[in-house]
Amino acid sequence: MPIKTLTLTDHARRIARAMAHLAGRLDQPPSLDELAAVAAFSPYHFHRAYRALAGETPVETLARLRLSRAAAALLKSDAPMARIAREAGYASVPAFTRAFREAHGIPPGAYRARAGIGLEEDMLDRVDIVELPAIHLAALPHRGSYDAIGPVFARLTAWAAARGLMGEKARSFGVYHDDPTSMPDAQLRAHAALTVPPGTPLDPGMEIIATPALRCARLRFQGPYVEIEAAYDRLYGEWLPASGEEPADQPMMEEYLNDPRALPPSEWLTDILMPLKPR
Repeated sequence: MPIKTLTLTDHARRIARAMAHLAGRLDQPPSLDELAAVAAFSPYHFHRAYRALAGETPVETLARLRLSRAAAALLKSDAPMARIAREAGYASVPAFTRAFREAHGIPPGAYRARAGIGLEEDMLDRVDIVELPAIHLAALPHRGSYDAIGPVFARLTAWAAARGLMGEKARSFGVYHDDPTSMPDAQLRAHAALTVPPGTPLDPGMEIIATPALRCARLRFQGPYVEIEAAYDRLYGEWLPASGEEPADQPMMEEYLNDPRALPPSEWLTDILMPLKPR
């Protein structure tokens, strides 16, 4: 492998390590010096290297992850708004409201009252049956809450970008092996995955997932990732019984169609893919 590619791969791995360190400490965020040490960069150069490879600053990563966690708390708990604001890093509810509205296009109180922004009455009318061709995926495993898989995707993306694998044809998938309501979060199994050419060398800890051609029910969901589970409930509870279809013995997948760092959560697009038995 050329020296330049080796160096870029090494830098990407180190920045991904810093991102994971930050994501695991949202309540007590590490200083820039601590992040630089985790990434084995000089503090004088870490911030520029992070921004170049992550596409955002550490402060922006922290704010984005905290607001995503706040959205999940609004949907999945009855925690007081003041506590959610404080845990998101804001000294007051008005400051949190301004930031949340800027990110999600709706104030947090209205977001909670509406149970999110992505679920629409006619959503199931947009389910279609598609043929997913066989795909070859480089994957990183994740154990734990599906809401916490974001840093794993960040590591995978940094690895792929360093190897020139993030071109226009690259596709990003999540593979979800369990029902998150059926077991404790710590036991949930998933993979963050990207399409790669066969024969691509992997780093330690990575896996190849080769899926066969599949017939799938596809539901295109627009909105924050923390709302997707409610779309699953409707897909299984309403669409599937009325469809006459049977799920195949393959895990659920999600394909992520745009970059969450570049767009507000209201514009994130995800294809929810339910493998089906052949007709």
